[in-house]
Amino acid sequence: MRVVHVKAATERDACLARLCAEVYGRKAGLLPLVSFAGTRRVLFTQEAARLLALTDDQGVPQALALLVLDEAGTGMTLVLSCSLMGNREPERRLIGELAFKAPLRVEALDQDAEAFYLGCGITRWFAGRDGKRIGLGALHPVRHANELTETLDFDEQAVLRNLKHDAKGFEEEKQRFVNGLDDFPAHLS
Repeated sequence: MRVVHVKAATERDACLARLCAEVYGRKAGLLPLVSFAGTRRVLFTQEAARLLALTDDQGVPQALALLVLDEAGTGMTLVLSCSLMGNREPERRLIGELAFKAPLRVEALDQDAEAFYLGCGITRWFAGRDGKRIGLGALHPVRHANELTETLDFDEQAVLRNLKHDAKGFEEEKQRFVNGLDDFPAHLS
């Protein structure tokens, strides 16, 4: 198993489409498309996001993760992740590798999520807003909760408005998303 940074635009778009579809579900309305379009148009354009995959020894993708820089540029937040297998073990392994090798930050919405991330090697925890728990990997430079900066993001409502008011742009983005799902790579190198 190894971690691959998916850099080629076509492969990256395909992996992002699959990740959004896996995380939000195929019946989640426009949310997967908004996440796909905003990440692609804003975060990838600004070089603020990285898409990573865990592959087996033959390069077959097993899990996907989207990391986004924080405002200080010193840490990366796990924004989306999924396993492409029947269980969460590949996802756990990918996050565990990232926690060991990157200045990783995760946000847990409940105790189950926190327990999952603990199993990935995230051992430093802080109380966040709205009942969230913020976990940091060993390489994350922050030592106290008040040092944390916001994760870079895009305005979901602006992306949604743009998609709703630009019929041609909506169709292009939707087609790019569908093409990404259809062209998901069998192997990554």
